[in-house]
Amino acid sequence: MANIGRPNLIKRLNRSAILELLREQGPLSRARLAEILHLSPATVTRIVSELIEENLVLETGTSDSTGGRRPTLLEFNCAANAIIGIDMGGTHIVGALADLGGNILQRASLPSFSGEGRKDGLEQLIRVIEELLSNPRLKEQELRGIGIGAPSITLHQEGIVVWAASLGWRDLPLKKILEERFRVPVFVENDVNLAALGERWYGTGKGVHNLVCISIGTGIGAGVVIGGKLYRGHSEAAGEVGYLVPDRSYLGRRYEHFGCIETLSAGPGIVRRALDAMEKGGDTMLRELTGDDTGKLTAEMVFEAARRGDSLARGVVDETVDYLSIIVANVSAILNPELIVLGGGIARSADLLIEPIRQRVEGVVPVMPLIKASELGENAAVMGAIALVLHSTGDIYLDSED
Repeated sequence: MANIGRPNLIKRLNRSAILELLREQGPLSRARLAEILHLSPATVTRIVSELIEENLVLETGTSDSTGGRRPTLLEFNCAANAIIGIDMGGTHIVGALADLGGNILQRASLPSFSGEGRKDGLEQLIRVIEELLSNPRLKEQELRGIGIGAPSITLHQEGIVVWAASLGWRDLPLKKILEERFRVPVFVENDVNLAALGERWYGTGKGVHNLVCISIGTGIGAGVVIGGKLYRGHSEAAGEVGYLVPDRSYLGRRYEHFGCIETLSAGPGIVRRALDAMEKGGDTMLRELTGDDTGKLTAEMVFEAARRGDSLARGVVDETVDYLSIIVANVSAILNPELIVLGGGIARSADLLIEPIRQRVEGVVPVMPLIKASELGENAAVMGAIALVLHSTGDIYLDSED
């Protein structure tokens, strides 16, 4: 019984290996594919014939002959299908139409709410998708699927958004709603998990099989990739590092919407600590930057003032680095990742974060990971959504499939 389905699994693995090799190193001949992957020429020929029929692989000429017929070259057909990737932010919805190589063909963005009420995020999402679907290239390229990143714990198999406070969504069957409307496969995932996938396939983490992407914005969350696969946890709540406890004084409380450490060190916490310091009479250029309207203060202003030598802002940033270092140290000790990627809005100030975090954490943990800033920035979750569709359809990139 244990061997039932094994031939089919091996075939899927071989398909995936051929596609990935052609994507990374093509064009290649059938003989070269067989040599690199240690497969029989007959196996390669059979699988390649299927992939050509599916338009995923193209024959693109011939290479130099070493005797006999010149071998035909093959390449991965990035233009075979299109994919839509969406990042559902608390304030903006960002979407992209891309080909199978992750090349962006069109972008679209709308506020998460149109002003007609805080529960119209779904209508805004549908408008973004419809705008992307209007691209004339889709008359020739079949849409392979839609990937959605939601700021929430999600049940990815069912495509349910459990609770997205910023959008007012609770137990929303987003996959079902969108598949009924657009008649294509839809995949729903936590947005930070998608950011980790995006970095893994297109960004800082290319070629890294064990990484953690820590996103720092309104809140703090982490996407965990182990062995090339997303790790979601028993209740799909893995990576909620914003709920880490900095010391015992934070025990015995309830944290309904934001965890204790993200309350201190995410964007709103940075602003609040800066305002507290200003109320105590601290001399700072932040008053000038806000035009004496402290209601306009942002975390970005605090980092900019610190960069310009403002002592109050530097104190706030220094304290923020302490909290973020606690997160990095705990993640490093528990998961032993090769790489930790800092992403999200606050990571735009990585020049003030990475080296100080490294100095604080080194020696505290048994093995120090690499710590790098995101290469994809605000596009990380969108690119992860694109990768998610690829991982979930047609046996492409099988090593990230569940």
